[in-house]
Amino acid sequence: MTRLITTFFYIGLLRPAPGTWGSLAAIPAAWGLHAIAGFPALFLGTGLVAALGWWATTEEIRDRADKDPGEIVIDEVLGMFLALWPVSYGAMMAGAGLFTLWPGVVTAFLAFRFFDIVKPGPVGWADRQKGAMGVMADDAIAGALASLVVAVLAVIAHGVMR
Repeated sequence: MTRLITTFFYIGLLRPAPGTWGSLAAIPAAWGLHAIAGFPALFLGTGLVAALGWWATTEEIRDRADKDPGEIVIDEVLGMFLALWPVSYGAMMAGAGLFTLWPGVVTAFLAFRFFDIVKPGPVGWADRQKGAMGVMADDAIAGALASLVVAVLAVIAHGVMR
């Protein structure tokens, strides 16, 4: 069960770039949650992914030499869910589907991958932590930063440019 969770239904076994595959796989999962009940479903799904991901990651890396194996991509799912929060919220407020705001979805993906790969400031600090903290927290912070980028660009696009 822990392998199924940490690899996000074995998506993390795809090569090359399992983190990118995990990030991409999070988008239709977020869409499904949004389609069920809008932003509240994505919000609750994010909490579930964080809790299950933390538990499963702790179990998966317990006796391994590699404490952040590439096939663990539940952390990317967490980060993408967070990055998509403003898109989901905005779509819900507009009574629209998640992909109606597709520029926000693309921006969330690109910003999240940027922060996850470059690991600036707090993302890098979190990545250096031990255990599930080091695996999960860097992506959560990268997702939060990507969420800010999406929100700021949405304000610019919908507020300033109108």
